[in-house]
Amino acid sequence: MMFNEQTVTENGIIDRLRGLNGVKWDYCHGESLPKQTHDIFVDTWLKDALCSLNPDIGNYPDYADEVIYKLRGLMLEAKHTGLVKANENFHEWLMAEKSLPFGENGDHITIKLIDFDTPENNHFVVAQQVHFIAATEVFFDIVLYVNGIPLVVGEVKSATRPSVTWQDGAADFMGGQKHYWKNVEPFFVPNLLCFASEGRTFAYGAINARVKDWGPWHKTDQRDEIPASLTTVLDSCEGLLNPETLLQMLESFALFSTVKTGKDTPPKRIKILPRYPQFEAAKQIVERVKKGYPKKGLIWHFQGSGKSLLMLYAARMLRADNKLKNPTVLIVVDRRDLDSQINETFGGADVKNLIKVQSCRKLGEHIEQDSRGILITTVFKFKDVEIDESNENGLNSRDNIIVLVDEAHRTQEGSLGDKMRWALPHAHFYGLTGTPISGIDRNTFKLFGAEEDEGRYMNRYSYKQSIRDKATNAVKFEPRLAELRVDRAAIDEAFEQMVKDNDLDDDEKMALSKRAGRLAIMLKAPKRMAAVSEDIANHFVSHVKPKQMKGMVVVYDRDACVQMYYLLGKKLGFDAVEVVMNVDQAPIKDEDASKKGKVNKDWRKWKQDLELPIKESDFERWQEIDGNDQKQKSLIEDYKDPKQPLQLLIVTAKLLTGFDAPICYCMYLDKPLRDHTLLQAMCRTNRLYETDNVSKQMGLIIDYLGVFENLRTALAYDPEEIDGVVEGIEAFKELLPAQLDKCLSFFPNVDRTIDGFEGIMQRKLAYRLTKSVMSLQPLSVY
Repeated sequence: MMFNEQTVTENGIIDRLRGLNGVKWDYCHGESLPKQTHDIFVDTWLKDALCSLNPDIGNYPDYADEVIYKLRGLMLEAKHTGLVKANENFHEWLMAEKSLPFGENGDHITIKLIDFDTPENNHFVVAQQVHFIAATEVFFDIVLYVNGIPLVVGEVKSATRPSVTWQDGAADFMGGQKHYWKNVEPFFVPNLLCFASEGRTFAYGAINARVKDWGPWHKTDQRDEIPASLTTVLDSCEGLLNPETLLQMLESFALFSTVKTGKDTPPKRIKILPRYPQFEAAKQIVERVKKGYPKKGLIWHFQGSGKSLLMLYAARMLRADNKLKNPTVLIVVDRRDLDSQINETFGGADVKNLIKVQSCRKLGEHIEQDSRGILITTVFKFKDVEIDESNENGLNSRDNIIVLVDEAHRTQEGSLGDKMRWALPHAHFYGLTGTPISGIDRNTFKLFGAEEDEGRYMNRYSYKQSIRDKATNAVKFEPRLAELRVDRAAIDEAFEQMVKDNDLDDDEKMALSKRAGRLAIMLKAPKRMAAVSEDIANHFVSHVKPKQMKGMVVVYDRDACVQMYYLLGKKLGFDAVEVVMNVDQAPIKDEDASKKGKVNKDWRKWKQDLELPIKESDFERWQEIDGNDQKQKSLIEDYKDPKQPLQLLIVTAKLLTGFDAPICYCMYLDKPLRDHTLLQAMCRTNRLYETDNVSKQMGLIIDYLGVFENLRTALAYDPEEIDGVVEGIEAFKELLPAQLDKCLSFFPNVDRTIDGFEGIMQRKLAYRLTKSVMSLQPLSVY
């Protein structure tokens, strides 16, 4: 038997789909489909569905022809509106959001194309080698029709060529000679998702999605390495492409959102599909709320894996479920920047009944006046709540209030968390975090985890899983300037020398120690700061800027932020650096305050006490960035835009958690962080980033303090949890020779005079191995 893509993988997928338990896929070869090659729908199947699902149309079958005529007209929209917008318009028909005057006396009736409540009422067909002709002629390997509508298209590549991956199949959709999304665009107007496989791995994506936004489909309880095999592919197909899951994906998870692509470019409409951990966890939250008990749960998903979208999916599903009787969903964050990010995520997706809570007073009003919808607030807006122990009903005793807490490991055990729980005594509480804490005084598992859940978490998606699935990038660290690191003995010695040099008595020595702290004195010493800034500037220019990505500088405190700004500004240009930190908002030119001896405390400290070369215009700009959400949002947009000159953000506390800027490749760490704070900070670099010219392979931490010398001390978690979370470049240097040998072994076999397919495939394999090698040495070891 000859092995090729059709017999090995294509038929394997089809056989698995036909053999599912429950609702199954019928089979039809493309040659036998009852349609013309230029038709997108199978009209006879679609007409049957329209008549069976819509009694008014069933009574007058000619109405079905009118609906099909309108749907065909939508296929032409993509040429004028773009594929995503045309797909979104068709999605409204799929979701029964359109009506036509087919009722009694010309009344409008809602048109149902699909029965989501009873899947077996639909007609599911898997077709093979579907011939379609539009601007060009194509044969789709696999097409999944629901009621005659092509919702899924699959591209299958050879299982016998080691140089071919699922990305070759995905490339047929997004570019190259086939470029389905462009050359046969109308066929994808009804599309839910596309998938690709080469018989070893499987990935799926939404229309117009870049490769980085395609992902695998597994289960979150599959923690071990998953082998690349046909069995894995078939299991993924069964998990994602079974009729029930596919209809759930269509009804509750297909999302359209407006995103900014640059400060000076118009926003872009995109389609988003969930990764399997988001799909699983959102469903679990909804199912538990509907069940009614337990009334809490912990979602433990690694940083960067998409918790904001998970909350969006869960909130939309909760609001849409009629059994929950118009619930209130409260999204709670603990940072202003996270508040802005969540609002941007929800707002961009045009979420209905969305309320951004503006103040403590407004939050109280919304709760007491029984507002329904999705409310987004910071936990700090609960600060004015007065707990009355004699009142068991709090501010609202409804039991269909669902609270989703982002970064649930912070600010929940204290008074703010107590006030929130007293105000909403019968609410459901779900915590989402990538870094749960298990301590005596703070315990995320105890606070949010239900005893009924093994390990006290509902759903878990680990670091290793996110790296395996390419949902996030690996993070590597490089120790730098060992001569500038500080240890306790050196700190004590330097402090005593400072006391001696300045002839300080015991009282002055104690005051200095309390005021500055010995570590701070060492870290902020002018000579050391100058050396660190010089190294940052050199490294950035040599190894980050050429990659067309950006960085962050994390320093000891706000004083160091100011120092570093002027040091780096002189080297890189002041338009390339900016500070984001908390700043005293009092004016610096208040005559009345000056007369009373009161001057802005930060200005006085930096200008007068520390004698830093600070300018009024810089100080006032930092005040604006700190005090004006719109200013900070604009700054972050500049940072995310590769065309803008801003290259480095200097921070000490802000933006270390929840800040999502995929363009951030490198973090220069000059602050002694540890545990969950360190893990959160370093994950600012782990987001996927891809443009036409750039493909981010990893995140990089430049360590000036030896923070990562003892990883188990720096990250006080179970060793199994942190194994591989961040690795030094030395381990990768050891891998480099073997990878190079493997790569170079392919070059002698590449005959550049060969014009045929085999030569191309060998070149592809050589290229991929070369790329793999380069991903092992993206540091300063060129």
